[in-house]
Amino acid sequence: MTKKIGFIGVGNMGSAIINGLASRDDIQIHGTDPNSAKVYALSKQFGIVVQENAVDLAKVCDYILLAVKPQQAEPVVREIASKLDDSKCLVSICAGIKQSQYKEWVDNRCPVVRVMPNTPALVSEGVSAVCLDDDGLTDDMREFVPSLFEAVGQAHVLSEKQFDAFTGVIGSGPAYVFYFMDAMIESGVALGLTRQQATEMVKGLFLGSAKLASESEYSVTQLREMVTSPGGTTARALMHFDRQALRGDIIDGVFECYLRSIELG
Repeated sequence: MTKKIGFIGVGNMGSAIINGLASRDDIQIHGTDPNSAKVYALSKQFGIVVQENAVDLAKVCDYILLAVKPQQAEPVVREIASKLDDSKCLVSICAGIKQSQYKEWVDNRCPVVRVMPNTPALVSEGVSAVCLDDDGLTDDMREFVPSLFEAVGQAHVLSEKQFDAFTGVIGSGPAYVFYFMDAMIESGVALGLTRQQATEMVKGLFLGSAKLASESEYSVTQLREMVTSPGGTTARALMHFDRQALRGDIIDGVFECYLRSIELG
């Protein structure tokens, strides 16, 4: 049976998920957005069904995926609440809004799934946390919703109480990686490489290292040891990092992000 998936908001993340799902023949994708040009462009590209507004979309769709800015979430959800029932499922990727808040806004009319994707989902290499804590979810919903986000990378089912940890390590993780990449690029420039050379090389370094870690039978610790010859150049650099307590600083930074996530929640 074909499932109807409605996207309220087709910005960067919404469009990325639609792109990942477009080849599936078991779903029909609907979309609406204040910027109608975006929706019609996706309709032309992927054949999605254009809905004039969120209420019309909620009426006809089985799964309503909320992909708006967090400050827009409440008015949109309250607007569509009367069109929801226990046969439908509200899925939200809005940051920082708890499942219980959505349940209040929909007056407990339908089950709610909270999802936290990270930005590499934009290139179908994301890592998403999916909260299936709502007791109103059917077995079909529990199986189907994670599959939507597997279309743009990995999807991990976590309890909502684990979402702050996910934020600290994975949600904010791309910024840590880009921060380190930026430092590596600046190092290359300082050592005489052109900025273009350093940038291309560092991007290749991270892409290749991530691919190796993903496909290798060895742990990341073992892979690091393979590059680190006794008394060699790499050992010298890593020893400096350890003297500066860089590993501890990274762990502390992740914990600060985790604690801030708790504060904001």
